[in-house]
Amino acid sequence: MGKRLKYKRIIRIILLTLLAITLLVVGYFFIGFSKQAENIIWGVNFSQKHAEGLGLDWKETYSAILDDLGARNIKIAVHWDFIEREEGNYYFDDLDWQINEAEKRGAEIILVIGMKTPRWPECHEPEWAMALSREDQQKRVLELIEEIVLRYQDAEVIKYWQVENEPFFSFGKCPSFDEELLKKEIDLVKSLDSQERPIIISESGEFSFWTRAARAGDIVGTTLYRRIWSKEFKTYYTHIFTPTFYHRKAQIIEKIFNKKVICVELQAEPWGPELLYSSPLEEQEKSMDLERFQKNIKFAKKTGLDEFYLWGAEWWYWLKTKHNKPDIWEEAKELF
Repeated sequence: MGKRLKYKRIIRIILLTLLAITLLVVGYFFIGFSKQAENIIWGVNFSQKHAEGLGLDWKETYSAILDDLGARNIKIAVHWDFIEREEGNYYFDDLDWQINEAEKRGAEIILVIGMKTPRWPECHEPEWAMALSREDQQKRVLELIEEIVLRYQDAEVIKYWQVENEPFFSFGKCPSFDEELLKKEIDLVKSLDSQERPIIISESGEFSFWTRAARAGDIVGTTLYRRIWSKEFKTYYTHIFTPTFYHRKAQIIEKIFNKKVICVELQAEPWGPELLYSSPLEEQEKSMDLERFQKNIKFAKKTGLDEFYLWGAEWWYWLKTKHNKPDIWEEAKELF
């Protein structure tokens, strides 16, 4: 009887200890306030492929982002299937144009390179590369990166390289992750870039503590999404995470790894059950409208981070020009 009581006490102590630790962890990441950064850099993401998918003139859209919207910080997704549609033949005219137009206006660019770059299907390998063995495909990715870095290493307009997009996060139609390939890509960029620009490695803002990205790169790029569609539950949901959650994680990364954290994707576009190209406007507005846009900006400011790249500028322009709904576009102007 005495032994049974002793075991019960031990189990009780263990459970109470685990509960206390859980409460401390939850309190640390979810309770408290962060101070808004004094000078926040606001930028946008841009994908030529996404603009074309929305039925837009991509050059007109990009020019409007620079001139009408006034954005001066742009993250450009470089899609492999746009650069090397035919094996061994590199086409840089469109990317040259984007970089030159940004340079004319004194803008700064994050250039995202690799196999996995932003926008669905995430991995943008050209058709000819899909039939290659894994080893040959990776070899061609390294050759692609070498071509890009050597071509643009002297372009002062490029502020950062981002190597791959959320490489540690399993999302999209992609081959299984290969950490050794990522290391080779990073080492290659560092060996080629005469300007020694910092390399961003991005991770999921909600489902990662960013430690792997911090070990791999010079800067951690987080995503920040608030309302998305759940394929598993067939419904929309809003993340429970608070601004403090992102702030505390950034503090840990900065203190332990001495690495800065920036937000490379701040949700300002719908995330629904279908791609935007086939989704009715009424469905899109269930996860993004002017009110949600404003709330996401306020939320972002409370994280304490000082650099954000909004996800959805092409969509705002689509709303403005195709649906005569300029409210989000005009609201975004206030940031720039």
